[in-house]
Amino acid sequence: MFLASKLEAQRYITWDDIKVKSNTIDLTIEKSRKSEGVIVVDQNGNGDSVTVQGAVDMVAVHNSKPVKILIRPGIYREKVFIPASKPFISLIGDEKQARRTIITWNNKASDKDQYGNELGTVNTATVAVESDYFCASGITIENTVIALPQYNDMQAVALRLSGDRAMLYKVRILGSQDTLYDESGSHYFYKCYIRGTVDFICGNARSLFQGCILHSIAEDNIGISGAIAAHQRESPDEDTGFSFVNCKVNGSGSVLLGRAWGEYSRIIYSHCYFDGLITPEGWSDWDLSSRQQ
Repeated sequence: MFLASKLEAQRYITWDDIKVKSNTIDLTIEKSRKSEGVIVVDQNGNGDSVTVQGAVDMVAVHNSKPVKILIRPGIYREKVFIPASKPFISLIGDEKQARRTIITWNNKASDKDQYGNELGTVNTATVAVESDYFCASGITIENTVIALPQYNDMQAVALRLSGDRAMLYKVRILGSQDTLYDESGSHYFYKCYIRGTVDFICGNARSLFQGCILHSIAEDNIGISGAIAAHQRESPDEDTGFSFVNCKVNGSGSVLLGRAWGEYSRIIYSHCYFDGLITPEGWSDWDLSSRQQ
């Protein structure tokens, strides 16, 4: 019974998973950190790793216990990949000062890999998470590429999520086109700040965005210049969609609420505040009349 209860408890994310209680852990003592499942990232060398990826690499494959990666303030210029084999990882900064802890990179879809092949959208992510039970709080994840209207293949993902049951709290996700690639899984975004120009929240996940700020940096005075979201649901049997509740949509440009990336795209805005940037058309069918239904 105890074992079953313990395994059942591991199937849920709690507020404790996105906090490090420094009053109960001596973060200066390695043994104390390890006993509490905390890995400290400090680019000045005063932790367990100087990079975020280095800390992820320290987590055991098929890990079954929460691991908190505490990231000290700084600008971390790197790409981070969390594989499906490493669940229960939390990236934790200071929820009161998320601007001080930044993970940043600058890949776009047309960039080439070491073999001369284009990366494509999926491989541009500054932070890519394929594991379940991922959490993040108090950090900034950024892709610095700016999508220009006159160029193609400018998709540049800051964060890609394809694992299940993720929670993000007070995380800043910054980019331009396809900023947040919410690819698949069930995810909860609470009081996050998401910035971009075109389809800057996209994918086929089943996600709730509550109390978030969706900030457009699309150009002014060029007609329709951006879109908030693009959902990729292809079948009426898929239980996916984006739900925005009590969010604020602001910024620049003349932007669409959403574009139908899939035949059965599903995007809902409920009790949200909109600045005057939403174009009267509101929605785009991706130039496919079948998606008007």
